[in-house]
Amino acid sequence: MSRVPLRKALADLPPYVPGARAPVGAAAYKLSSNENPYPPLPSVVAAIADAAVDANRYPDMYATELVEAIATSLGVAPENVVTGCGSVAALGHVLTAVCEAGDEVVFPWRSFEAYPIAVSLAGAEGVRVPVGADGRLDLEAMAKAVTPRTKAVLVCTPNNPTGPAVHADELAGFLAAVPSHVLVVVDEAYVEFVRDDRAADGLAVFAEHPNVVLLRTFSKAYGLAGLRVGFAVARPRLATGIRAASTPFGVSHVAQLAALASLRARDELLHRVDAIVAERTRMLDGLRAQGWTVPDSQANFVWLPLGDHASSFAERCTRAGVLVRPFAGDGVRVSVGEPEATDLFLEVAADAHRR
Repeated sequence: MSRVPLRKALADLPPYVPGARAPVGAAAYKLSSNENPYPPLPSVVAAIADAAVDANRYPDMYATELVEAIATSLGVAPENVVTGCGSVAALGHVLTAVCEAGDEVVFPWRSFEAYPIAVSLAGAEGVRVPVGADGRLDLEAMAKAVTPRTKAVLVCTPNNPTGPAVHADELAGFLAAVPSHVLVVVDEAYVEFVRDDRAADGLAVFAEHPNVVLLRTFSKAYGLAGLRVGFAVARPRLATGIRAASTPFGVSHVAQLAALASLRARDELLHRVDAIVAERTRMLDGLRAQGWTVPDSQANFVWLPLGDHASSFAERCTRAGVLVRPFAGDGVRVSVGEPEATDLFLEVAADAHRR
């Protein structure tokens, strides 16, 4: 019997592996998915409830009110903003808008595991450039990896899963070395958690470079991971192309109203971000005091470069009641969660380091 053929790209498509969830009935701290440990604010929950009564209607296809609010908050024009079902969907729309079959997209590795998936689905070929031993992006090597076939370069800052943010001078040198016709996508999913004074200012870089597109999300700092709303910031011509490639009605009415309510409560939410940053510092300090070597994270997670011991360490954490995210052969990413979760994780880490 003949079968409908699938795209060849799917044969080599790496699966996206979600963070582990606790089995039904089991109690465990979930530090495996870089989620915000705080639930939505009451004002946001009220907006979600209000929006739910209109679930029989299609949402505003272009998220007009949300786009205007985002633009105002960032100091850009509404025509610069394109929403998507999370920043990962926005990335897919960006690549679909610019890539042809056979084009190359350069990205760091290890970095966000959706990158090779999005690149392949856009019909392009991924070019992976190793991240440094310190977890930092090697932008000099990434610039050298650009060829006449390169259509885009992905810069994740802070880098997921290793944590460091790209410094302003590094990004400036990189942009000077990359041809102006090559799109540079600066993925700032964790930008609200950055406290490094040397970190690049994505909005300033966007203002200076027409070939730069920013990606941001409401999933992390704003705590709306379950509602899937992110966005791209691009020059009007690029934004028009990205919008044309976007899924119609991709951001639900519930997500739009929740994001709007979150923007209105931004100051209150950023107090929560400060608490997460303080907990991140406590986790990093605790690990270093135990003797671990860990990169300087500017996100809401920390990275343990454990190599071949990543899976066994993750299993040890699971047995103790803490779910973390192993990347086999590379390391373990641990999201910053409740203080009690940090306490338990540090106990497991101390025991593992002694052995």
